Amino acid sequence: MYFIDTHSHVYDHQFSLDRNEAMLRALDAGIGMMLMPNVDASTIEPMLQLHEQFPDCTRVMMGLQPEEVKEDYKVVLSTMEKELERPIYYIGVGEVGLDFYWDTTFEKQQLDAFETQLDWAKQLHLPLSIHCRNAFDKMVKILERKQDGGLSGIMHCFTGTEDEARAYLGLGFHFGLGGVTTYKNCGVKDYLPNLPLDRIVLETDAPYLAPVPHRGKRNEPAFMVATAQKIAEILSVTIEELAKITTDNATKLFGLR
Repeated sequence: MYFIDTHSHVYDHQFSLDRNEAMLRALDAGIGMMLMPNVDASTIEPMLQLHEQFPDCTRVMMGLQPEEVKEDYKVVLSTMEKELERPIYYIGVGEVGLDFYWDTTFEKQQLDAFETQLDWAKQLHLPLSIHCRNAFDKMVKILERKQDGGLSGIMHCFTGTEDEARAYLGLGFHFGLGGVTTYKNCGVKDYLPNLPLDRIVLETDAPYLAPVPHRGKRNEPAFMVATAQKIAEILSVTIEELAKITTDNATKLFGLR
C-alpha cells in the first residue's frame, strides 16, 4: 500500500529528538509521501531543511496559518510571497484560512491575509490547504466570491456538518480526513458514505490530533494507517482500495509525480 499524508508538520520542534526515526517509521508504514504546509515565518527554514533531507518523500507548501496572523502579517506575507518566487517547487498554498475559536483580536487581519493568499493560489495555479474553525459563514462567503474556477484544494481537518460539506463540495474542494475522524463524537462518520470518494484525502496534522488508538500521544505520519483503517471500515472498502483512491485524489489535486 502507498499512502499520501496531505498535511503533516513533521518539521515541528516536537520531532526534534526523533525526526529521522519518525520519517523512517512513516515510510515503513506505507506513507510514501508527506505534504508539508507552512505555519509562519519561523517554520520556513526547518520545513525546507527537512524537504532537502528527504526530497523523494516530501513536498512543501507556503502560507500563513490563521492563528499566526498578527499585527505584522503584511510583512510576513511579503516574505512568503517572495518565497513562492524561488526556484524550489512549492506544490500548494497553505496552511491558510480563518480561525476564530480562541480569539477574534485579529479577525480583520485574518480576513485580509486569507483573501491575499487565495489570490496567490489563483495567480500561481496552485491548490490550497485551508484551515477553518468557528468561521464557516465568513469562509464560504469569501470562497463563493473568489471562486471563478481558479480555486481548488483541501478543507484541512474537516469536521463540519453534512450541509457544510455540501457547500464545500459545490465550491470544488476536497476533504482532509485525519485522526479526529476516529473519535467517538466526530459527526463526519455519520454521513461520510454520502460524500464522493474522489473528494477524500487523508492527513495527520502531525504532531497534533493523533487517531485512536494513539489519541493523547504526539501524532506522526505512521499513525495515519489507523485513520485509514477506520475510514475504510466506515466506507465498506478495503484499506488497499482506500489507499489507492486517496493517493490518486491527492496525486491529481497537487500534480504530484
